[in-house]
Amino acid sequence: MANSRAPLSEEDLALIQALQIAPRAGWTDVGAVLRVHPTSAAARWERLATSGAAWVTAHPMGDPQEVSLSFIGVDAVMEGQGHVVEELCAIGEVITVEQTASSRALILTVITESMAQLSGDVIPRIRAIDGVLGYNVSLCTRQHFNGSSWRLNVLSRGQQQQLRALARTEPVPGHLPQSHLALLPPLARDGRATAAAMARELGRTPATVQRQLNRVLASGALSLRCDMAQPLSGYPVTCQWFAKVPAGRHEAAAAALRRLPYVRFIASTTGSSNFTIIMWLRSVADIMDVELTLQQDIPGIELQETVVMLACAKRVGRKLRLDGTALEAVTP
Repeated sequence: MANSRAPLSEEDLALIQALQIAPRAGWTDVGAVLRVHPTSAAARWERLATSGAAWVTAHPMGDPQEVSLSFIGVDAVMEGQGHVVEELCAIGEVITVEQTASSRALILTVITESMAQLSGDVIPRIRAIDGVLGYNVSLCTRQHFNGSSWRLNVLSRGQQQQLRALARTEPVPGHLPQSHLALLPPLARDGRATAAAMARELGRTPATVQRQLNRVLASGALSLRCDMAQPLSGYPVTCQWFAKVPAGRHEAAAAALRRLPYVRFIASTTGSSNFTIIMWLRSVADIMDVELTLQQDIPGIELQETVVMLACAKRVGRKLRLDGTALEAVTP
């Protein structure tokens, strides 16, 4: 579907990239880097967020020794597939739902706290949806790059360095108390939610929530990211490759891929293919050029399947409209 919205201005894109680098930076700091008044930066962001053109979200990382990230290819009936998509979007652990031009009708990205939750809870819920005909699961064994590291390329190197300094925090790992976990749903809805706003929602004092928020953000338990409507990014086409890379060469392959500006995700996986790559491209015509680059830069790579996404109904927990703009967040 063609995007009918007006393209974003250079000022809009600059603000989005600023928050891609420093998602919770204050408006005074952001304004200083972008050389705009803090009030103007805040008003511009409010317009972008309200329209769904851009948003900041957060999702739990879980215990890295336990958390399971997986891709699930789903076969579904053609007639009534919209119902299947809606049911899948309603499952909080299914963070991304994409319709494809491939043998898989749908590809899901799923995050669970454990393999037991994936096999005992999430997969049975997917299987029980009327219209789901079958599925296959590929587990992520190592994530080399993800969409939270993808950037628009509009800010100067100096501006990017300033923003990285603003985003730099000293991690304080440790188990979060149950009281702190109540902050996760509000942050999933709005990754820039203030302590005052969350205090009103949770019935706590702002000082208490600010202290808990500081601990949550420093714990590493939460991944913050600024995302945007893909058609407005200049890269409207999503393509995913399922590949096979020789054992021992995955890190080198990922290092080569990270140099490409359109890469969104790189991971090692289980299954007949052991490596997956997702890119945002300017057009379908770019796919052949990318595949040539992959063959030249990654010795021994076998591209087993190329999948073009027709539509994205949910991305990293956020339901999307047909034009790619954001609707509500869906959390576990």
